[in-house]
Amino acid sequence: MRGHTMPSGHTKPNRIGPMIREWRHRRNLSQLALALLAETSSRHLSFIETGRARPSRELLLRLCDQLDVPVRQRNPLIMAAGYAPAYEETPIGESHMNRVNEAVERLLTGHEPYPALVFDTVSDLFRANRSAMALLDGVAEELLLPPVNIVRLGLHPKGMARRITNFAEWRRHLLSRLRRDAAFANDERLSCLYEEVRAYRYPPGLLSTEPNSPDTSDTNQIAIPLHIRALGTELSFFSAMTTFVAPVDITLAELTIETFYPADRHTAGTLHSHHWNDHLRAAVPESSPLLPTGR
Repeated sequence: MRGHTMPSGHTKPNRIGPMIREWRHRRNLSQLALALLAETSSRHLSFIETGRARPSRELLLRLCDQLDVPVRQRNPLIMAAGYAPAYEETPIGESHMNRVNEAVERLLTGHEPYPALVFDTVSDLFRANRSAMALLDGVAEELLLPPVNIVRLGLHPKGMARRITNFAEWRRHLLSRLRRDAAFANDERLSCLYEEVRAYRYPPGLLSTEPNSPDTSDTNQIAIPLHIRALGTELSFFSAMTTFVAPVDITLAELTIETFYPADRHTAGTLHSHHWNDHLRAAVPESSPLLPTGR
């Protein structure tokens, strides 16, 4: 069943002022700068923040847009101003989301033989193609129980950590991204996940793994790569992230598609080989609920 995400407890209308001010401070904007972006006056914005005026619904939506308030957190602001919620949260399995599911599965399948996956705001895995699932070979069973979290998979000592040959560098990258996302979204779930994964303890030597020295590294490197052992060799990837444009549903707004690409010729050749195809058939069961249904 679709429904609105409701804030906990009753929120009084005059709470909207401090809430807008808090988000403005988070984005490091002056009242004048925000007023210009939202096409209102700084005097009116000042009155809103001090509780002397209530924004119209249309102005409030513009303020949310200019402040980059995550869609999940917009309903509490809208209700704090005394209006009905504007955003629904539709379970991904409902027929209303069929077009989204079809688009996601077409992208995942079409990206083979390169890995691709789809996850939500807290990095819980929604779908993955066969090549991405094959990289999870050897991960502890408890980490593959729903909900599967890709940050835990990447950083847990029983996850992929032992097979990531530049683990210290990759860990810094994931922790930095997670900390930045938690601060930007003001999301307690992300903050809790960050505190959990940064506290993991590793076997001696694992955190001392560093990327190649400047004398031996690839001078054409354009992004921090993921170096991971698979099929008795080392594969190297860089990735790109895609989100849906202008979502008005919370579920859709929180989906991210990450696609991985070969960072060197050796990886590209391996993924296009018959050996890799045989590995996919052996390592990834057809019954996996995370695979695209149209595979």
